[in-house]
Amino acid sequence: MKKLCALALSLAMVFTLGACGNSASTNEGTDGTAENGNTAETTAKSDIKMGFICLHDENSTYDLNFINAAKEACDEMGVEYVIKTNIPEGQECYDAACELADSGCDIVFADSFGHEDYVIEAAKEYPDVQFAHATGTKAHTENISNFHNAFATIFEGRYLAGIAAGYKLNEMIANGTITEDQAKIGYVGAFTYAEVISGYTSFFLGARSVCPSATMEVTFTGSWYDETAEKEGANTLINDGCVLISQHADSMGAPTACETAGVPNVSYNGSTESACPNTFIVSSRIDWAPYFKYLIESVTNGTEIAADWTGTLATGSVVLTDLGTAAADGTQDAIDAAKAELEAGTLHVFDTTTFTVGGEQLTSYMADVDTDAAYEGDHEAIVDGYFNESGDGLRSAPFFNVQIDGITLLDTKF
Repeated sequence: MKKLCALALSLAMVFTLGACGNSASTNEGTDGTAENGNTAETTAKSDIKMGFICLHDENSTYDLNFINAAKEACDEMGVEYVIKTNIPEGQECYDAACELADSGCDIVFADSFGHEDYVIEAAKEYPDVQFAHATGTKAHTENISNFHNAFATIFEGRYLAGIAAGYKLNEMIANGTITEDQAKIGYVGAFTYAEVISGYTSFFLGARSVCPSATMEVTFTGSWYDETAEKEGANTLINDGCVLISQHADSMGAPTACETAGVPNVSYNGSTESACPNTFIVSSRIDWAPYFKYLIESVTNGTEIAADWTGTLATGSVVLTDLGTAAADGTQDAIDAAKAELEAGTLHVFDTTTFTVGGEQLTSYMADVDTDAAYEGDHEAIVDGYFNESGDGLRSAPFFNVQIDGITLLDTKF
Protein backbone atom coordinates (compact mmCIF):
# COMPACT_ATOMS: atom_id res chain seq x y z
CA MET A 1 0.00 0.00 0.00
CA LYS A 2 1.32 3.41 -0.90
CA LYS A 3 2.25 5.63 1.98
CA LEU A 4 0.35 8.93 2.18
CA CYS A 5 2.49 11.98 2.82
CA ALA A 6 1.87 13.89 5.99
CA LEU A 7 2.90 17.30 4.79
CA ALA A 8 1.11 19.31 2.11
CA LEU A 9 3.52 21.58 0.30
CA SER A 10 1.16 24.51 0.08
CA LEU A 11 3.97 26.98 -0.53
CA ALA A 12 5.30 25.17 -3.59
CA MET A 13 4.02 26.20 -6.98
CA VAL A 14 2.64 23.20 -8.86
CA PHE A 15 1.82 22.84 -12.55
CA THR A 16 -0.32 19.99 -13.86
CA LEU A 17 -0.45 19.79 -17.63
CA GLY A 18 -1.53 17.35 -20.29
CA ALA A 19 -0.12 16.37 -23.62
CA CYS A 20 -1.44 19.51 -25.28
CA GLY A 21 0.45 21.69 -22.78
CA ASN A 22 -2.63 23.55 -21.51
CA SER A 23 -2.62 24.37 -17.83
CA ALA A 24 -5.26 22.63 -15.74
CA SER A 25 -4.27 24.30 -12.50
CA THR A 26 -1.59 26.44 -10.96
CA ASN A 27 -1.84 25.37 -7.33
CA GLU A 28 -2.81 21.77 -6.76
CA GLY A 29 -4.41 20.75 -3.48
CA THR A 30 -3.30 17.60 -1.69
CA ASP A 31 -6.64 15.95 -2.44
CA GLY A 32 -5.82 15.89 -6.15
CA THR A 33 -8.08 18.78 -7.06
CA ALA A 34 -7.11 22.31 -7.92
CA GLU A 35 -7.72 25.02 -5.36
CA ASN A 36 -9.90 26.86 -7.87
CA GLY A 37 -12.28 23.88 -7.93
CA ASN A 38 -11.24 22.39 -11.27
CA THR A 39 -9.95 18.84 -11.33
CA ALA A 40 -6.19 18.48 -11.68
CA GLU A 41 -6.38 15.60 -14.15
CA THR A 42 -6.09 16.16 -17.90
CA THR A 43 -6.43 13.91 -20.91
CA ALA A 44 -3.26 12.37 -22.31
CA LYS A 45 -2.42 9.89 -25.06
CA SER A 46 -0.49 7.58 -22.75
CA ASP A 47 -1.28 5.88 -19.48
CA ILE A 48 2.09 7.02 -18.14
CA LYS A 49 2.18 9.94 -15.73
CA MET A 50 5.39 11.76 -14.81
CA GLY A 51 6.18 14.04 -11.88
CA PHE A 52 8.97 16.61 -11.67
CA ILE A 53 10.53 18.21 -8.58
CA CYS A 54 12.42 21.47 -9.13
CA LEU A 55 14.57 23.33 -6.62
CA HIS A 56 13.42 26.72 -7.90
CA ASP A 57 11.03 27.93 -10.60
CA GLU A 58 11.25 29.53 -14.04
CA ASN A 59 13.21 32.48 -12.66
CA SER A 60 16.19 30.12 -12.28
CA THR A 61 17.84 29.43 -15.62
CA TYR A 62 18.79 25.97 -14.32
CA ASP A 63 15.25 24.97 -13.38
CA LEU A 64 13.74 26.61 -16.45
CA ASN A 65 15.93 24.37 -18.58
CA PHE A 66 14.42 21.29 -16.87
CA ILE A 67 10.88 22.65 -17.05
CA ASN A 68 11.14 23.33 -20.78
CA ALA A 69 12.56 19.85 -21.41
CA ALA A 70 9.82 18.23 -19.31
CA LYS A 71 7.10 19.97 -21.30
CA GLU A 72 8.76 19.14 -24.61
CA ALA A 73 9.27 15.45 -23.84
CA CYS A 74 5.90 14.82 -22.24
CA ASP A 75 3.98 16.71 -24.91
CA GLU A 76 5.75 14.77 -27.64
CA MET A 77 5.20 11.42 -25.91
CA GLY A 78 1.59 12.18 -24.97
CA VAL A 79 2.27 11.89 -21.26
CA GLU A 80 0.46 13.64 -18.43
CA TYR A 81 2.81 15.43 -16.08
CA VAL A 82 3.00 17.45 -12.87
CA ILE A 83 5.75 19.93 -12.06
CA LYS A 84 6.41 20.96 -8.48
CA THR A 85 8.63 24.02 -8.10
CA ASN A 86 10.46 25.69 -5.21
CA ILE A 87 11.07 22.38 -3.40
CA PRO A 88 14.02 22.76 -0.97
CA GLU A 89 16.80 20.20 -0.56
CA GLY A 90 15.26 18.80 2.60
CA GLN A 91 12.35 16.77 3.93
CA GLU A 92 10.08 18.79 1.65
CA CYS A 93 11.59 16.87 -1.28
CA TYR A 94 10.64 13.51 0.25
CA ASP A 95 7.12 14.80 0.88
CA ALA A 96 6.83 16.08 -2.68
CA ALA A 97 8.06 12.76 -4.09
CA CYS A 98 5.49 10.90 -1.99
CA GLU A 99 2.70 13.20 -3.12
CA LEU A 100 3.60 12.60 -6.75
CA ALA A 101 3.70 8.84 -6.24
CA ASP A 102 0.37 8.90 -4.40
CA SER A 103 -1.17 10.94 -7.22
CA GLY A 104 -0.41 8.14 -9.69
CA CYS A 105 2.93 9.18 -11.16
CA ASP A 106 4.81 6.25 -12.67
CA ILE A 107 8.05 8.25 -12.85
CA VAL A 108 9.31 10.89 -10.41
CA PHE A 109 12.30 13.06 -11.31
CA ALA A 110 14.16 15.58 -9.10
CA ASP A 111 16.57 18.14 -10.49
CA SER A 112 18.98 19.20 -7.72
CA PHE A 113 22.02 17.59 -6.10
CA GLY A 114 20.71 17.98 -2.55
CA HIS A 115 17.43 16.24 -3.39
CA GLU A 116 19.12 12.86 -3.77
CA ASP A 117 18.88 11.39 -0.25
CA TYR A 118 15.19 12.28 -0.02
CA VAL A 119 14.43 10.78 -3.43
CA ILE A 120 16.20 7.58 -2.35
CA GLU A 121 14.03 7.47 0.77
CA ALA A 122 10.90 7.81 -1.34
CA ALA A 123 12.11 5.17 -3.81
CA LYS A 124 12.35 2.66 -0.97
CA GLU A 125 8.78 3.47 0.04
CA TYR A 126 7.37 3.08 -3.49
CA PRO A 127 9.06 0.13 -5.24
CA ASP A 128 6.56 0.22 -8.13
CA VAL A 129 7.44 3.81 -9.06
CA GLN A 130 10.60 4.74 -10.96
CA PHE A 131 12.61 7.57 -9.36
CA ALA A 132 15.34 9.45 -11.21
CA HIS A 133 17.63 12.23 -10.13
CA ALA A 134 19.92 14.71 -11.88
CA THR A 135 23.54 15.26 -10.79
CA GLY A 136 23.36 12.53 -8.14
CA THR A 137 26.18 10.16 -7.21
CA LYS A 138 24.63 7.24 -5.35
CA ALA A 139 22.57 5.13 -7.75
CA HIS A 140 25.47 2.84 -8.64
CA THR A 141 26.28 2.14 -4.99
CA GLU A 142 22.78 2.11 -3.46
CA ASN A 143 21.67 -0.64 -5.88
CA ILE A 144 17.99 0.24 -5.60
CA SER A 145 16.29 -1.11 -8.71
CA ASN A 146 13.87 1.82 -9.04
CA PHE A 147 16.36 4.64 -8.36
CA HIS A 148 18.50 6.13 -11.12
CA ASN A 149 20.98 8.95 -11.71
CA ALA A 150 21.45 10.91 -14.91
CA PHE A 151 23.71 13.61 -16.25
CA ALA A 152 25.43 14.52 -19.53
CA THR A 153 28.90 15.31 -20.83
CA ILE A 154 28.30 19.03 -20.36
CA PHE A 155 32.06 19.41 -19.88
CA GLU A 156 32.23 18.99 -23.67
CA GLY A 157 29.67 21.74 -24.14
CA ARG A 158 31.58 24.02 -21.79
CA TYR A 159 34.80 23.24 -23.66
CA LEU A 160 33.15 24.34 -26.91
CA ALA A 161 31.82 27.47 -25.22
CA GLY A 162 35.36 28.04 -23.97
CA ILE A 163 36.59 28.03 -27.57
CA ALA A 164 34.14 30.88 -28.24
CA ALA A 165 35.59 32.70 -25.24
CA GLY A 166 39.13 32.13 -26.49
CA TYR A 167 38.26 33.52 -29.91
CA LYS A 168 36.82 36.62 -28.24
CA LEU A 169 40.01 37.06 -26.22
CA ASN A 170 42.06 36.77 -29.41
CA GLU A 171 39.88 39.39 -31.07
CA MET A 172 40.40 41.74 -28.12
CA ILE A 173 44.17 41.16 -28.29
CA ALA A 174 44.22 41.78 -32.06
CA ASN A 175 42.19 44.96 -31.64
CA GLY A 176 44.54 46.25 -28.97
CA THR A 177 41.78 46.26 -26.36
CA ILE A 178 43.95 44.04 -24.15
CA THR A 179 47.45 42.59 -24.28
CA GLU A 180 48.17 38.86 -24.30
CA ASP A 181 49.01 38.86 -20.60
CA GLN A 182 45.69 40.59 -19.83
CA ALA A 183 43.62 37.70 -21.25
CA LYS A 184 42.12 36.88 -17.87
CA ILE A 185 38.74 35.16 -17.62
CA GLY A 186 36.47 35.44 -14.60
CA TYR A 187 34.14 32.62 -13.55
CA VAL A 188 31.28 32.74 -11.04
CA GLY A 189 30.73 29.32 -9.47
CA ALA A 190 28.20 28.13 -6.94
CA PHE A 191 30.12 25.60 -4.84
CA THR A 192 33.51 23.87 -4.85
CA TYR A 193 31.88 20.58 -5.93
CA ALA A 194 33.39 18.33 -8.59
CA GLU A 195 30.56 19.30 -10.94
CA VAL A 196 31.58 22.96 -10.77
CA ILE A 197 35.32 22.19 -10.91
CA SER A 198 34.79 20.00 -13.97
CA GLY A 199 32.78 22.79 -15.57
CA TYR A 200 35.12 25.71 -15.06
CA THR A 201 38.18 23.61 -15.91
CA SER A 202 36.73 22.35 -19.19
CA PHE A 203 35.67 25.90 -20.09
CA PHE A 204 39.19 27.17 -19.36
CA LEU A 205 40.81 24.39 -21.38
CA GLY A 206 38.57 25.24 -24.33
CA ALA A 207 39.56 28.90 -24.13
CA ARG A 208 43.25 28.12 -23.75
CA SER A 209 43.19 25.72 -26.70
CA VAL A 210 42.88 28.78 -28.96
CA CYS A 211 44.26 31.52 -26.68
CA PRO A 212 47.34 30.04 -24.95
CA SER A 213 47.96 33.09 -22.74
CA ALA A 214 44.53 32.84 -21.09
CA THR A 215 44.28 32.58 -17.30
CA MET A 216 41.23 32.40 -15.08
CA GLU A 217 39.98 33.49 -11.67
CA VAL A 218 37.04 31.76 -9.99
CA THR A 219 34.85 33.04 -7.19
CA PHE A 220 32.07 31.12 -5.42
CA THR A 221 28.70 32.25 -4.08
CA GLY A 222 27.70 29.33 -1.83
CA SER A 223 24.33 29.09 -3.57
CA TRP A 224 23.03 27.70 -6.83
CA TYR A 225 20.69 30.67 -7.20
CA ASP A 226 21.46 34.05 -5.66
CA GLU A 227 21.17 36.89 -8.14
CA THR A 228 22.71 39.46 -5.82
CA ALA A 229 25.71 37.28 -4.92
CA GLU A 230 26.26 36.29 -8.55
CA LYS A 231 26.18 39.91 -9.70
CA GLU A 232 28.56 40.91 -6.92
CA GLY A 233 30.86 38.02 -7.82
CA ALA A 234 30.95 39.08 -11.46
CA ASN A 235 31.64 42.70 -10.51
CA THR A 236 34.45 41.61 -8.20
CA LEU A 237 36.06 39.69 -11.03
CA ILE A 238 35.62 42.57 -13.47
CA ASN A 239 37.16 45.00 -10.99
CA ASP A 240 40.06 42.56 -10.60
CA GLY A 241 40.86 42.80 -14.29
CA CYS A 242 38.86 39.92 -15.78
CA VAL A 243 37.95 40.86 -19.33
CA LEU A 244 35.41 38.08 -19.99
CA ILE A 245 33.02 36.35 -17.57
CA SER A 246 31.32 32.95 -17.47
CA GLN A 247 29.42 31.13 -14.76
CA HIS A 248 28.08 27.99 -13.15
CA ALA A 249 25.24 29.57 -11.21
CA ASP A 250 21.62 29.90 -12.08
CA SER A 251 20.49 33.53 -12.20
CA MET A 252 20.90 36.48 -14.53
CA GLY A 253 23.18 38.18 -11.99
CA ALA A 254 26.47 37.68 -13.83
CA PRO A 255 25.16 38.34 -17.37
CA THR A 256 23.47 41.60 -16.34
CA ALA A 257 26.61 42.73 -14.51
CA CYS A 258 28.54 42.10 -17.72
CA GLU A 259 26.03 44.00 -19.84
CA THR A 260 26.23 46.99 -17.51
CA ALA A 261 30.03 46.93 -17.55
CA GLY A 262 30.33 46.15 -21.26
CA VAL A 263 32.26 42.93 -20.57
CA PRO A 264 31.78 39.89 -22.88
CA ASN A 265 29.85 37.04 -21.28
CA VAL A 266 29.40 33.31 -21.84
CA SER A 267 26.23 32.28 -20.00
CA TYR A 268 24.82 28.89 -19.03
CA ASN A 269 21.52 27.07 -19.57
CA GLY A 270 20.24 29.26 -22.37
CA SER A 271 20.72 32.42 -24.37
CA THR A 272 20.76 35.73 -22.51
CA GLU A 273 20.96 37.75 -25.72
CA SER A 274 17.56 39.39 -25.33
CA ALA A 275 18.56 40.88 -21.98
CA CYS A 276 22.27 41.31 -22.79
CA PRO A 277 22.49 42.00 -26.53
CA ASN A 278 25.84 43.76 -26.44
CA THR A 279 27.84 41.21 -24.43
CA PHE A 280 26.32 37.73 -24.97
CA ILE A 281 28.62 35.34 -26.84
CA VAL A 282 27.16 31.82 -26.44
CA SER A 283 25.67 29.46 -23.87
CA SER A 284 25.95 25.72 -23.31
CA ARG A 285 23.32 23.58 -21.64
CA ILE A 286 22.13 20.05 -21.06
CA ASP A 287 19.00 19.21 -23.03
CA TRP A 288 17.11 16.87 -20.70
CA ALA A 289 14.37 15.97 -23.18
CA PRO A 290 16.24 12.90 -24.55
CA TYR A 291 16.56 11.47 -21.03
CA PHE A 292 12.92 12.11 -20.17
CA LYS A 293 11.86 10.37 -23.39
CA TYR A 294 14.16 7.46 -22.51
CA LEU A 295 12.49 7.13 -19.10
CA ILE A 296 9.00 7.23 -20.61
CA GLU A 297 9.88 4.68 -23.30
CA SER A 298 11.51 2.37 -20.74
CA VAL A 299 8.49 2.41 -18.43
CA THR A 300 6.09 2.03 -21.35
CA ASN A 301 7.99 -0.97 -22.73
CA GLY A 302 8.93 -2.47 -19.36
CA THR A 303 12.65 -2.31 -20.15
CA GLU A 304 15.45 -1.76 -17.67
CA ILE A 305 16.51 1.78 -16.83
CA ALA A 306 20.25 2.34 -16.43
CA ALA A 307 21.41 3.13 -12.90
CA ASP A 308 23.60 5.85 -14.41
CA TRP A 309 22.68 7.42 -17.75
CA THR A 310 25.03 9.86 -19.47
CA GLY A 311 23.81 11.97 -22.38
CA THR A 312 26.30 13.17 -24.99
CA LEU A 313 26.71 15.45 -27.96
CA ALA A 314 25.62 12.53 -30.13
CA THR A 315 22.37 11.96 -28.20
CA GLY A 316 21.49 15.65 -28.48
CA SER A 317 21.86 16.04 -24.73
CA VAL A 318 24.69 18.61 -24.88
CA VAL A 319 23.88 21.68 -26.95
CA LEU A 320 25.03 25.23 -27.58
CA THR A 321 22.86 28.21 -28.42
CA ASP A 322 23.34 30.26 -31.53
CA LEU A 323 26.20 32.71 -31.26
CA GLY A 324 25.45 36.22 -30.09
CA THR A 325 26.49 39.32 -32.00
CA ALA A 326 29.38 39.76 -29.55
CA ALA A 327 31.07 36.57 -30.78
CA ALA A 328 34.29 36.92 -32.77
CA ASP A 329 34.61 36.07 -36.45
CA GLY A 330 35.52 32.45 -37.10
CA THR A 331 34.03 31.18 -33.85
CA GLN A 332 31.36 28.94 -35.36
CA ASP A 333 33.79 27.16 -37.68
CA ALA A 334 36.14 26.49 -34.76
CA ILE A 335 33.31 25.14 -32.60
CA ASP A 336 32.06 22.90 -35.41
CA ALA A 337 35.53 21.46 -36.00
CA ALA A 338 36.13 20.74 -32.31
CA LYS A 339 32.65 19.23 -31.92
CA ALA A 340 33.33 16.81 -34.78
CA GLU A 341 36.57 15.73 -33.11
CA LEU A 342 34.87 15.26 -29.75
CA GLU A 343 32.17 13.10 -31.31
CA ALA A 344 34.79 11.08 -33.21
CA GLY A 345 36.80 10.50 -30.04
CA THR A 346 39.93 12.11 -31.50
CA LEU A 347 39.75 15.03 -29.05
CA HIS A 348 39.41 14.67 -25.29
CA VAL A 349 38.59 17.64 -23.09
CA PHE A 350 40.86 16.57 -20.23
CA ASP A 351 43.82 15.45 -22.35
CA THR A 352 46.64 15.41 -19.80
CA THR A 353 49.12 16.89 -22.30
CA THR A 354 47.13 20.14 -22.31
CA PHE A 355 47.44 21.03 -18.62
CA THR A 356 49.70 20.64 -15.62
CA VAL A 357 49.18 20.29 -11.88
CA GLY A 358 51.89 21.91 -9.82
CA GLY A 359 53.99 22.16 -12.95
CA GLU A 360 53.80 18.44 -13.66
CA GLN A 361 51.77 16.41 -16.13
CA LEU A 362 49.14 14.23 -14.50
CA THR A 363 49.86 10.54 -15.15
CA SER A 364 47.65 8.92 -12.51
CA TYR A 365 44.68 10.08 -10.44
CA MET A 366 42.42 8.15 -8.08
CA ALA A 367 39.01 9.76 -8.44
CA ASP A 368 36.29 9.64 -5.81
CA VAL A 369 33.62 7.86 -7.85
CA ASP A 370 32.01 5.80 -5.09
CA THR A 371 31.52 8.82 -2.85
CA ASP A 372 31.99 8.22 0.86
CA ALA A 373 32.23 10.46 3.90
CA ALA A 374 36.01 10.74 3.58
CA TYR A 375 35.89 11.51 -0.18
CA GLU A 376 38.64 8.96 -0.80
CA GLY A 377 39.75 8.12 -4.31
CA ASP A 378 38.60 4.70 -5.47
CA HIS A 379 38.96 4.55 -9.28
CA GLU A 380 41.88 5.31 -11.58
CA ALA A 381 40.65 8.15 -13.81
CA ILE A 382 43.57 8.57 -16.24
CA VAL A 383 42.91 6.35 -19.24
CA ASP A 384 44.91 6.47 -22.49
CA GLY A 385 46.35 9.87 -21.62
CA TYR A 386 43.20 11.71 -20.56
CA PHE A 387 41.02 12.07 -17.47
CA ASN A 388 38.05 9.84 -18.29
CA GLU A 389 35.33 12.11 -16.88
CA SER A 390 31.94 10.34 -16.53
CA GLY A 391 33.32 7.54 -18.69
CA ASP A 392 32.98 3.76 -18.87
CA GLY A 393 29.64 3.88 -17.06
CA LEU A 394 31.35 4.47 -13.71
CA ARG A 395 29.07 7.35 -12.77
CA SER A 396 27.07 9.84 -14.78
CA ALA A 397 27.76 12.82 -12.49
CA PRO A 398 31.15 14.55 -12.86
CA PHE A 399 34.03 13.48 -10.63
CA PHE A 400 36.84 15.66 -12.02
CA ASN A 401 38.07 17.70 -9.05
CA VAL A 402 41.66 18.45 -10.04
CA GLN A 403 43.02 21.97 -9.48
CA ILE A 404 45.09 22.67 -12.59
CA ASP A 405 47.67 25.39 -13.19
CA GLY A 406 46.44 28.66 -14.68
CA ILE A 407 43.28 28.86 -12.55
CA THR A 408 43.21 30.88 -9.35
CA LEU A 409 40.46 30.36 -6.78
CA LEU A 410 39.53 33.56 -4.96
CA ASP A 411 37.25 32.05 -2.33
CA THR A 412 36.97 28.37 -1.42
CA LYS A 413 34.89 28.49 1.76
CA PHE A 414 31.87 27.02 -0.04
